[in-house]
Amino acid sequence: MSDLSAFSLAGKRILVTGANTGIGQGIALSIARAGGAVVGVGRSAMDETAEKIAAAGGRFEAVRCDLADHAAAQAMLDRVLDETGPLDGLVNNAGIIRRADAVDLTQADWDDVMDVNLKTVFFLSQSFARRALADPGRRGKIVNIASVLSFQGGIRVASYTASKHGVLGITRLLACEWASKGINVNGIAPGYIETNNTEALRADPDRSASILARIPAGRWGGPEDIGDAAVFLLAPASNYMHGAVVPVDGGWLAR
Repeated sequence: MSDLSAFSLAGKRILVTGANTGIGQGIALSIARAGGAVVGVGRSAMDETAEKIAAAGGRFEAVRCDLADHAAAQAMLDRVLDETGPLDGLVNNAGIIRRADAVDLTQADWDDVMDVNLKTVFFLSQSFARRALADPGRRGKIVNIASVLSFQGGIRVASYTASKHGVLGITRLLACEWASKGINVNGIAPGYIETNNTEALRADPDRSASILARIPAGRWGGPEDIGDAAVFLLAPASNYMHGAVVPVDGGWLAR
């Protein structure tokens, strides 16, 4: 494919977790602009996302779910599939972060981050794939949101870094198992993006300046930067991509 249809999501239905704000909202909006219908999942209201997508002429369905409970997350996905029809793609975006020195990080902070950032990612992917594989001829695309901290250590984010290293590994493992069965599994490694998760960093003048000094692009990223990359990984243009984790980081990892 070489025409624009290779980058279109027209006729596709994509579920995006954590679609209420930040990167998830940016991904949902980009999908809608590419012609896809979005099922947005979040534990809080997604009114703003719905309004932005409506303004862009897109279609959006909001589903409330606490993704920290992986059993509830699996039940939610099954309910969406049973009640409103098949999905063509899954974007595992929802994530949380806990900041503390490694010597002070609690087991609760470790478990909370792992449950949302890694455990639910795997089991949602598993549920999505089971349905896709049971429907002969149906392709499926999974996009996992990793991080530049899938490749680096970071500072004061032990559980987050461990979880994002795990997302990288799971993305590769699932790609190896499902590539020959019509399911593409890839990921995006965002750099420093203007979201709630980075608010504390951006509010610290010294930390913010040191981060910007390392980014060749000279700016923080926006949610739309990640959203447009997700569209590519969900569209036919990426049909031969399996197990890739694409940095979208303004050149941070290249520095």
